[in-house]
Amino acid sequence: MYLVKICFCLCISVGVYAQKPNTLSKAEKRDGWQLLFDGKTTKGWHSFNQQSVLSPWKVRAGTLNFKITREGERGGDLLTDEEFENFDLRLEWKIGKGGNSGIFYGVKEGAEYGWVSSTGVEMQILDNIDGADRHNPKHLAGAMYDLVDASQASRPKPVGEWNEVRILKNSGQVTFWLNGIITARVDMNSVEWTQMLRNSKWNGADKFNGEDFGKFRKGRIALQDHFDEVSFRNIKIKRLP
Repeated sequence: MYLVKICFCLCISVGVYAQKPNTLSKAEKRDGWQLLFDGKTTKGWHSFNQQSVLSPWKVRAGTLNFKITREGERGGDLLTDEEFENFDLRLEWKIGKGGNSGIFYGVKEGAEYGWVSSTGVEMQILDNIDGADRHNPKHLAGAMYDLVDASQASRPKPVGEWNEVRILKNSGQVTFWLNGIITARVDMNSVEWTQMLRNSKWNGADKFNGEDFGKFRKGRIALQDHFDEVSFRNIKIKRLP
């Protein structure tokens, strides 16, 4: 009987104190965290090289969702209105069977850039079981796309479940976590970084395709339109000194 009462009390406590999605606790607010998605609107975001948010990006059931619903519909990558230099970014994502998407930092806009990937560094989002990119170890979920082999660390949850992301960037030192596991760690100021770029698809061909890739200390955060449905929530960021 005593154990039953303890369990009952614990259940009540969890129900009362569990934090709602897309909110900040008082402690997080005091610590300088900022919500990038309020769970209700696309306020603070716009589509790449646009002033507004294109139609496939919608708020659905408290998630920021990308879904193409008709042939020829144009979505584009989604960017924060604000730029960030040094930061701690947290969010959750889930994707459908065979799906592919990504999270970018350091993104710049302009007619000279074709996509967010022309400038922004990507953390890959992928269904590792059925995604077309699953055979490349540098394209697995959590990888620094086309730069860092994540085959030993990529452990996404099954399709349809939420995955937790952390991206920490401070003075060029960048670390990726997927579900609490480090999937990439780089120093963007190093000789090794330069060599990584030379061995990737961003080897300085032209600005439209990546001559300026990874060169901006400060830029926008972006979520990718890769044609597949993907959802995000609990997107928050803390600026670092």
